[in-house]
Amino acid sequence: MATSSDGFSQAERQAMKQRAEELASMKGVKGAAKKAKEFEACIEAIDALTGLDRTIAQRFHIVVSEEAPQLDPKTWYGFPSYARDGKVVTFVQPASKFDTRYATIGFNEDALLDDGPMWATVFAVVEWTDEVETQLRALVKRAAG
Repeated sequence: MATSSDGFSQAERQAMKQRAEELASMKGVKGAAKKAKEFEACIEAIDALTGLDRTIAQRFHIVVSEEAPQLDPKTWYGFPSYARDGKVVTFVQPASKFDTRYATIGFNEDALLDDGPMWATVFAVVEWTDEVETQLRALVKRAAG
């Protein structure tokens, strides 16, 4: 991942541009219309993925929908994500986004995963299996509260 003189890679600059576009597209949109627009953006982000990235994002969307329906689908830096009160709780970072060898499923500080003095917040996913799904279902349910 080559970086420019500002220290950001092209992929990182593109993600920041996507975030700015996400914010601009929601300016002045409120309530149910905003939630509908954010939901559609999340589905479009998932549909734009290919291969394993798409499988992971599609399956994770189902997991979140079933285990934490109170979380609102949206995008965040172009990632499919799920928020509570506008704050992203969990997200899928596709491997293709930054040309990495695996996708990750992450949980932000608003996720209710605290477990003593240290806990994991990001999980590498190299294959979607029943075991992976079971573990993610438990994490999502706990994170959403």
